[in-house]
Amino acid sequence: MKREELISIVMPAYNCEKYVAEAINSVLAQTYQNWELLVIDDDSKDNTLNIINDFQKQDHRIKTIKNEINMGVSKTRNLGISIAEGDWIAFLDSDDIWEITKLEKQMIVAKARGAEFLFTGAAYINEKGESFKGIFGVPELVTYKKLRYQNVISCSSVLVRKKFFDNIKMENDGIHEDYAVWLRILKTGAIAHGVNEPLLLYRISRNSKSGNKLKTIRMTYKVFRFVGINPIGSAYFMFRHILGSIRKYKRIFTD
Repeated sequence: MKREELISIVMPAYNCEKYVAEAINSVLAQTYQNWELLVIDDDSKDNTLNIINDFQKQDHRIKTIKNEINMGVSKTRNLGISIAEGDWIAFLDSDDIWEITKLEKQMIVAKARGAEFLFTGAAYINEKGESFKGIFGVPELVTYKKLRYQNVISCSSVLVRKKFFDNIKMENDGIHEDYAVWLRILKTGAIAHGVNEPLLLYRISRNSKSGNKLKTIRMTYKVFRFVGINPIGSAYFMFRHILGSIRKYKRIFTD
């Protein structure tokens, strides 16, 4: 019987003692079981590291890495990718949660379509874990050209072949570093395959990058400049993002 492919899950963790246990438990509950979880503590000042270490003692698939100084989310994710042993990389932020069939359903689609970059829809919760009514549906296929108009790829929903990171890294925490990476991967001709189910529970936090709307608009513009789009084109796509975000959050908060 052919062994299931190994998925390396990269989880940066910084001062997340409130949520990290719930995130890790959602990995432990996965119906797809051939994974390793790389939890990288980015020099937390709270009890995060102790919580992670307790989980590591319970399951050998969980590996704790500690940054001696705070490195930021981009370098922390890159570190996780560099030591990953799997051919697949999945990302899960320490305050988000997966539905139990998330990895299994993505791997089924990967095999059926020959997909090498996958993402899912999302449902939303607040800082207290309370659910919003609306969900975020995603298209079946996304190309580089389509992704410029709206970032429909939530980082914590991504499952992607590790080979794409041979020449592409996450850079610049002053922008939406994950969005920049998705654009750069798709610019190579790859196609992202969506699983249109809310297999991710995304936590909306006031302290997140997306919590400050003016800041997130500026960072979106910088993403387009970072990937080589000229200033006029960057301004145009930034405006399209604003419209898309208005529609997105209207569905989340009012549906």
